[in-house]
Formats: sequence, C-alpha cells, structure tokens
Amino acid sequence: MAAMEPFEPRCDVRHTRIHVSIVVFRECDPSIVYGVFDTLWAAGMSWDLAKGLGHGEPVFQPRIVTAEPGPLELCTGVSILPQDTISDVTRTDVVFVPNVMVDSLEALRSLDRRLLKWIIDMHAKGAQLYSACGGSLVLAEAGLLDGQQTTTHWNYVPLFRQYYPKVELLEDRILVQSGRGHSIVCGGGASSWQDLALLLIAKHASTEEAIRMSRFFLYQWHRDGQRPYASLIANAQHGDAVVLRCQTWLVENYERPDIVAELVRRSGLPKRTFDRRFRAATGYSPLAYVQALRIEEAKHLLETGTQPIEEIAREVGYADLASFRRLFRRLAGMSPGDYRRKLQLPDYVRQLATQRAEATAARSGTASAAGKSRPAAAPRLKSAGG
Repeated sequence: MAAMEPFEPRCDVRHTRIHVSIVVFRECDPSIVYGVFDTLWAAGMSWDLAKGLGHGEPVFQPRIVTAEPGPLELCTGVSILPQDTISDVTRTDVVFVPNVMVDSLEALRSLDRRLLKWIIDMHAKGAQLYSACGGSLVLAEAGLLDGQQTTTHWNYVPLFRQYYPKVELLEDRILVQSGRGHSIVCGGGASSWQDLALLLIAKHASTEEAIRMSRFFLYQWHRDGQRPYASLIANAQHGDAVVLRCQTWLVENYERPDIVAELVRRSGLPKRTFDRRFRAATGYSPLAYVQALRIEEAKHLLETGTQPIEEIAREVGYADLASFRRLFRRLAGMSPGDYRRKLQLPDYVRQLATQRAEATAARSGTASAAGKSRPAAAPRLKSAGG
C-alpha cells in the first residue's frame, strides 16, 4: 500500500469553524451521536470558561444530519431531532458516522441508501470521513474502504470479514487512518469515538486543545488495542451435537490436564475427525478453544478478585506460571498484572458482589467459609456448583 500523505488543515480554524456532519441512521447508537456533538461543540470554549478566561472561541460547528426532517426514532427507542437533512448539506468538512447496530447481511443491506450515497458524494467533494465502532461497516457497505485498511468493533469482525473481503481489517487497532491524506479515519471499540473526537481537535485546533479536552471530559486515549476487551470465544451457532456436547462439558472442566485427549475420548470420534468437526463448528482448534476458555476465566478472576496471579494460573489449568503469562499476553495483549491494573473492578463494586454472595448464602442457609479463603467472585464460566 502506498505511503499516506500527511494531513494538512484546510483552513485557519481560528477564523472559520470546521463543519462536522454527524450522519444518523435509524440503526445508530444515540450515545455516540451526542457524545461526539458535545465534545466538538466544547472544543475551544469549555476549558477557557472553566478556568475563568472567558467563553473562548469555538473550533467546530457540529450538526446532526438525517435523510428526512423531523424526529427520527433510533433502534434503541430514543428519538433524535436533526438539525439538517442531507438535501440541506451540499458540502461539509467532516462526515462522522456513529456506530450502527447490525448483525446480518440483511441488516447491512437495509441501511438507508440515500445516506450512503450522500456520504459518497461528500467524500468525493473533499470531506474527511470518520467512523466509530461499527460505523466502518457503513463505509464498507458504501464501497469506500475497498483496498484500504480499517478497523471495527471486535464483535463485528466475523461479519466484516465475511462480507467485505476487499478491505484489510486490522481488528486489534483502536484507530486506523487510510485514504489519500489520511482522509478516512475509523475507530474500533464503542468508546473509540472519544479518540476520534480528540484526533479531530488535535488536527484542526492543536494538540494542546486535545489535551485540555481530554482533561475536561476525563477521556483517555485507548493505547492498548482491542484485545484486552475482546471476548476470546465467538458464539458460533452450529448443529453438531457431538461438538456441542464437548463444549458444554468443557465449561465445567477446562482446567483438567490432558484436556484435548479427554475431549477426543468423550467424542467417540477418531482424533482427525474430531479436530476437523470441532474446527468447522467453532472456528477454533480444540487446543485453541481450551486456551481461550482458560484465559477468559483468568481475565474474569483478575477483574473481580484479589487472588495472586500464581493461584489464578493454577486454577485455570496452568502449573507453569511462565507458560500462563506468555499465553495470557498473546491472547489478551498485555500481561496479567497490567490487565488487573487496567480492568479490575474498584473496591466499592467488588464489595457489592461480596454482599450479594453473603446474602445469597444466608438465604440458603449455607456457610460462606469458602469466601474467606477466596475473596474473588465465583468463576464466570462455571455454574455455581462447579
């Protein structure tokens, strides 16, 4: 792929506000629409106001754009009132595409074609394109990402790979800039709109203003990629009863030694046949599936408890701590210690879990002595009796 040209602001932002059209589909997530709007509206003003320096000077002119006038009820049941329709906007500096909640090719094909055509037209006239979360699916459906690199929410990766093979998907990345002059910028996770808004501010105002807005709104750049947040086990739907029976057994027994050999034995199939059927049904080899189950449980224990990492490793099936650490880093994108520091529940939330467990034990008349030696919440993958 050819080297990207550096971005150059198209105008003096202190004299001309940057026009940002936040285009809203019926399938959009309203929190992203309003979050982006409020952040861009505040750029250049809110920090100065908070510091007693006056009202400041706005950098952006954000506008909510829909296909038709009047309230638009989104898929969440929230109605949004647009400021413009696509017929009102013949040119814009930036088109921002929020997340769309879709789960199938039919849903993608049902996206409003008028909005897709308008996005294509605006980009052809020089507008930069920004998309958050599943908004990159909109750009892909419009054909604007063919031959380009992009990212999307980790949950949309299978859908994206299946229907848009001409796009190079960098699934772990939070932000990907592509196109001539980095004119297309896509964000991965649901909160990537914050990174996108800060990037817009850095480009069109200054890096100092981006820092001020991150401090004002308590935003943080997402530098760790999506792997720490992604579920390692896809919910593949299949009709293979033998594989399903093995998956169900694994949920209660994933920590056992020689687990793959035990799976083959329980399946009653030759090893090659079992491996082939398991991969066809789940998308994973049996070993990779077991590893993903174990690391998912380890992530849960790190999030919810205070057990030593060595104890967690043993609990999920790894006597060798070094092997556990290597596998965890490979699958989760960071060390177990870093994961705990980043994603462990705060004390006041963990206390709620402890109180609920004690209340449940009291109602059932069972002793809670086990909780004294193990302060972590019960494993998420296993049943209460596991």
